[in-house]
Amino acid sequence: MSDSGFSDPPQREKSVPQHVAVIMDGNGRWARRRFMPRVAGHQRGSDSVRQLVEGALHHGIEHLTLFAFSTENWQRPDEEVSTLMALFVRMLEKEVDRLHEAGVRIRIIGDRSVLAERLRDLIGEAEALTRNNRRLHLTLAVNYGGRWDILQAVNRWLHSRTSPNADMMEQDLSGLLTTAELPEPDLFILTGGAHRSSNFLLWQLAYTEL
Repeated sequence: MSDSGFSDPPQREKSVPQHVAVIMDGNGRWARRRFMPRVAGHQRGSDSVRQLVEGALHHGIEHLTLFAFSTENWQRPDEEVSTLMALFVRMLEKEVDRLHEAGVRIRIIGDRSVLAERLRDLIGEAEALTRNNRRLHLTLAVNYGGRWDILQAVNRWLHSRTSPNADMMEQDLSGLLTTAELPEPDLFILTGGAHRSSNFLLWQLAYTEL
C-alpha cells in the first residue's frame, strides 16, 4: 500500500481491459428501497468512486471513465442537483492530492460553461496538477451527453474545414470528440442494472462489451 492509500501498481494481465467505462446509475433507487432520500443514495455513490479507482489501480487498468453528471440531470429536483454538485466539489477538494500521489491523471469532459465558478476552478487545478501522471487516466464526464459530444465535434469540424465542399470522414469526427486521446472502451458497466447507454459515449461505445 502506498502513502496515498491506493495499492501499488501490479503487472497488468493481458486479460484485463485497457479502458473501462462506467455509468454510476441506480443510487436513487438504492436509497428508495431503504426508505431513504435520493440524496443519501448519491452520497453513498460518491463513496464508490474511490472503490472503482482502487480496483482499476489494483488490476492495472489504464483508463477509467465515469459518468458523473449528464446533461439530462439538470431536470432533476434542485435539491438533488445541488447535492450532486456539492459532492463533486468535495471529491475534488479531498481526493485530488491522493490521486496525484497514486499517479492518477484526472480529466473532465463535458460542457463546463454552466458549472459554478468554484467547480470550474477546481477542475482546472486538478487537471493541471495531474497532467503528467500515467498510471491511470481517470476521466469524469460532468454535464456530458453523447449527443452533445458528437454535435460539438461536428461544429468544430465545420468551423475548421478548409473547403466548403469537403466531406467529413469517420476519423475527422472521432478526432474531435472529447475523448479523442483515449482508446475506445473495452468494457462498459452499468452499476444500476439498466440496459441502455443513457446518452453516454454514444460514438465511442459502438463495439464495447457490456
